Amino acid sequence: MTDFLLVDDLTAIVHDLEKSNRIGLDTEFMREKTFFAELCLVQISTTNAIYCIDPLSGTDMPTFWKSALATPWVAHSARQDIEVIYQATERMPTELFDTQIAAALLGYAPQLGYANLVNELFDVELPKSHTRADWSRRPLANDVLQYAAEDVEYLLPARQILAERLDKLGRLHWAEEDSRLLLDPALYDMDPQSAVGRLKGARNMRGRRRAAAARLAAWREAEALRANRPRQWIAKDTNLLAMATALPGSQKDLEAIDGLPTGLIRRSGKDLLEAVRASTGDDHGHRPPAAPNEAQKQLLKDLQKEVAACAESLGLSAEIIAPKKELASVIAGGKRTSRVFEGWRRELIGDRLLQML
Repeated sequence: MTDFLLVDDLTAIVHDLEKSNRIGLDTEFMREKTFFAELCLVQISTTNAIYCIDPLSGTDMPTFWKSALATPWVAHSARQDIEVIYQATERMPTELFDTQIAAALLGYAPQLGYANLVNELFDVELPKSHTRADWSRRPLANDVLQYAAEDVEYLLPARQILAERLDKLGRLHWAEEDSRLLLDPALYDMDPQSAVGRLKGARNMRGRRRAAAARLAAWREAEALRANRPRQWIAKDTNLLAMATALPGSQKDLEAIDGLPTGLIRRSGKDLLEAVRASTGDDHGHRPPAAPNEAQKQLLKDLQKEVAACAESLGLSAEIIAPKKELASVIAGGKRTSRVFEGWRRELIGDRLLQML
């Protein structure tokens, strides 16, 4: 059984954090009914103790975050943890070591879960009894807190093992570099104007219909942000696509769209019509991607073959070096935006791929 402290008074933990070179961190949150994830529990491990901090108890979280964000983190698959903390604090940690990223660079499965990593490194089976716990419920039962504490118990020793193995292979800076990519605030900022990129089905629209889809998606994003409710609660993707296709000009036109909820029309009909009206003469310069020609298909195969050979020589999955989707996007758009053209990947194989391109 893991020993942990459920902390109300943060004085002791802040003192411990200030003496620590790094901390293990995990979070528990809920987002089923909200746009922003609700941070419900923060688990911290140091070399001295494991702490569970309850942000819903009125604890002085700004004091805690001042110390926690200044101490290098070790986390597993950290993107969601960073997102929920960034939304709560509008700040980023100074340094991160992601154990999932590190494990992948040693040849483990790219999306290896924390429990599987612990089993691989320490031959310990972690229970999965509370994966669907309601973390917003209070009080949290002791067995639920025990489960949460185990999520950070092995982070620091796992980091030690993974870092040593990576260092022997000359890959430690690879893991540090890839972990650092997760600390870009642009990954987590919500911009309504880019919301159309998350609207499935809008990608292949043209002209005014595409413009209408973009404005409707931006409207929904702004409403979801304002009300702190999930996007699909504001309006379903199918509703937005139906309106962008029909281009309604009146209340009657809205009511004629098959499947459009009457409640949505009643609450937001004027805003929806205004979004469609504003799209007149505006196509956003968007054109659906053309199907690749034979030369592009062959080039993609050649690039993949080069990446696969490189990955095999290193004992890694090819998607760690350069996913097929990124390579296809580079060929289609002519933009060198893939990670394979930056940092250690560029030194390893990126320059060679650029020559092929």
